[in-house]
Amino acid sequence: MPTLRHDGTPERAVVTRLIELDATGDSTFVDRLLAIWERGDAALPLDARLPEPARERLRSSMRVGEAVEPGDALVVPTSGSTGEPKGVVLTHDAIAASAAATNARLGATAGSRWLACLPLAHVGGLAVVTRALLGGIDLVVHDGFDAGRVTQAARDGASHVSLVTTALRRIDPMLFEVILLGGSRPPADRPANAVATYGMTETGSGVVYDGRPLDGVEIDIDAEGRIKLRCAMLLRSYRDGTVPVDADGWFDTGDLGRWLDDGRLHVEGRAGDLIITGGENVWPEAVERALSGHPDVAGVMVRGVGDPEWGQLVEAVVVPAPGAAPTLDSLRAHVKESHPAYLAPRSLVVADEIPTTSLGKPRRHATVTAGVRHQL
Repeated sequence: MPTLRHDGTPERAVVTRLIELDATGDSTFVDRLLAIWERGDAALPLDARLPEPARERLRSSMRVGEAVEPGDALVVPTSGSTGEPKGVVLTHDAIAASAAATNARLGATAGSRWLACLPLAHVGGLAVVTRALLGGIDLVVHDGFDAGRVTQAARDGASHVSLVTTALRRIDPMLFEVILLGGSRPPADRPANAVATYGMTETGSGVVYDGRPLDGVEIDIDAEGRIKLRCAMLLRSYRDGTVPVDADGWFDTGDLGRWLDDGRLHVEGRAGDLIITGGENVWPEAVERALSGHPDVAGVMVRGVGDPEWGQLVEAVVVPAPGAAPTLDSLRAHVKESHPAYLAPRSLVVADEIPTTSLGKPRRHATVTAGVRHQL
């Protein structure tokens, strides 16, 4: 039976909907987000830099304007490194749990100041905003990363920031109290105040810091080495209604990992990124670390490519250092100085750039359009 107003007429049920939110880092972003929430709606942050056809596809696939469940706060598209992105539905309870656990671990208090300078259409940038808002912490929002503006923000009092590795190299990191480092793998020489994070859109940002879970986060590694997580930060569902959480509350990340002797989690990489060549397992990250030290290499991505004899070949996509001409023989020799021979690439693509997501993660399965392949 419908609820009646005081005048006896039926009261209309309130329908909460998904509302598009331009993810521009201007002074109005927070106000626009709060206005959506105050109406009881959920926000879909859309990257304003996307061409209109791509934005329209997202509007359609995420069903902008259609109903959401009460308590839903955000629908965040996944990075879309392979295939079309999925919409991750995060509730107000989930983002509150993420904000509380993160601020507590990092010692971010009312006297701190968060700087948001990563893309706000992705969870790594958006989570900076939500953890500041929900933690009652001062917030500065930039429209993307600019080294000069970030440096000035630190000098003006910003104490906490989230960055990716490429951005870290362009500033003096010691200007900040804490730097959360996400996206691609952290550098081996990262500064002491940089915290390596592990998480994904489905976990509402990072949930494991320097190998140790945030308070309330449980980790399980199954017999196949797959990492599973259980925590209050997890998504409610995908926008298409799919629920990737099992009956016991565990979410399969699709990553493989192991426990280190000191009890920290070590993430090997995506299960689909593992290269099996001649029966040997090769993790791309290990080869990338080795090749990054070659003087002819300015940028590198490693992946597996099909081969009838070996099953897969280790392929290196390399951006040459200025004036350099890397060869497959020299790269192989360099890797074999410190690793078994089966880790050495047997295929080389010399390219102008490495395909990455907006957060700097390599898109290993992407087509490299401008590249020359050399193969043993």
